[in-house]
Amino acid sequence: MAIRLTDVADEAGVSLATASRVLNGSARKPAEEISEKVRAAAQKLGYFPNAQAQALARASTKLIGLVVHDIADPYFSSIARGVQKGIQANGIQLLLTSTGGEADREALAVRAFMSHRTDAIILSGSRRFSEDHELAELLESYQTNGGQVAMIGQPFPATGGIQLDNEGAASELAGELLKAGHRRFVVLAGNPDYMTAKHRADGFTGKLKRSGVPVETALYGAFSREGGYLAMGDYLDQAESQETANQICVFCVSDVMALGAIRAIRERGLRIPEDVAIAGFDDIPTLGDVTPSISTARLPLEEIGRLAGEMVVAHSNSKLVVMTGTPVLRESTER
Repeated sequence: MAIRLTDVADEAGVSLATASRVLNGSARKPAEEISEKVRAAAQKLGYFPNAQAQALARASTKLIGLVVHDIADPYFSSIARGVQKGIQANGIQLLLTSTGGEADREALAVRAFMSHRTDAIILSGSRRFSEDHELAELLESYQTNGGQVAMIGQPFPATGGIQLDNEGAASELAGELLKAGHRRFVVLAGNPDYMTAKHRADGFTGKLKRSGVPVETALYGAFSREGGYLAMGDYLDQAESQETANQICVFCVSDVMALGAIRAIRERGLRIPEDVAIAGFDDIPTLGDVTPSISTARLPLEEIGRLAGEMVVAHSNSKLVVMTGTPVLRESTER
């Protein structure tokens, strides 16, 4: 049941008029002590004036909010394009915001979309292992009051969306690389605080371990192109002096990290795949412009976005779809 302003007033022990002045804006401001009690009651109950079911029921705003980590990343721009395709037949407009991967900005983005009375909110991006109670409570309140939510990656238990089997796809990619004859592996594992990075690294290394092929080293850093560049450069700077750089296969937990790693490899005069083989994850469109072609685990990024868009338009708040990737071996890992 939707939380009403009268519920907030009762919780704070004030009149309905007083609660309205605090939360809906008024020239007549109650004392700060009273105002704080009202705001605390509203937060406790999950009341958000501009996102109430009554407003949503009167008229759809025909707006959907999409929250991504980095719109400059081809992974997220592909998903955004898919979301647009999923909603366009319904005359709905897409509002887009990028958080830079900062958890507090994600909650702020959700609050902003709630204040604009968007009909739905879609969130795309890896979750951290540390629980984000504020974001979970915001989304639960939004759903309670009539809003639709879909999460891409690792949905909260109370929300629907697209769950990605990153671990399974990474395991399959490792299996294909083993079949191709690779036996020496380095993993650029990204930031282990992010579920996506850790699940991909764990899936890949787990398959190697089960096959009796140990990983030579796993390097951690930013889950980005620059992170891939720095991690690869650090490894090569150490390996060159030990004459161990040749004939390794480097698995990067994202394609953008692989692109950064390629830059570091080439700066040191090494060849791909003759000296260093490399594989990524996602199959972003940018890979089509890279020579040699890059091996990866392909995710249907536009399809994922389209499904999320269709879910919220169809009011499928609780629906959960699991999608996995497909290993694709290309020139960068040829032996």
